[in-house]
Amino acid sequence: MAAQQSQGIQTLLEAEKEAAKIVQKARTYRTQKLKDARNEASKEIEQLKSKKEKEFNDFQKEHEGSTSNSQNTVDKETEEKLEQLNKAFEANREEVINKLLDRVVDVKTELHRNLQLKQQQQQQKA
Repeated sequence: MAAQQSQGIQTLLEAEKEAAKIVQKARTYRTQKLKDARNEASKEIEQLKSKKEKEFNDFQKEHEGSTSNSQNTVDKETEEKLEQLNKAFEANREEVINKLLDRVVDVKTELHRNLQLKQQQQQQKA
């Protein structure tokens, strides 16, 4: 009986060692899978990051072009308005100069309206 018990104990010890090996393999497998998953996630993150950076750069280039187009349009409109103002200036220049000279040269002497009003009030009282 002792031999049988000793053989049973030996079988249990071998089974325990086998179970420990299986558990160790499972832990190693799990650790390796976690490392692989992290590496795969890092690769996906880098791909997504580069894709988004490319999209952003394309968007930025597209809108920089429209900004320069808008600037050109505004510059053209400004030039046109300046030309119109210069034409209006040249067309009305003589007339404005003549009106200013008439006002300066032809002086009409008259009393200030407040003084005229005061004199009228004094005449009415008297």
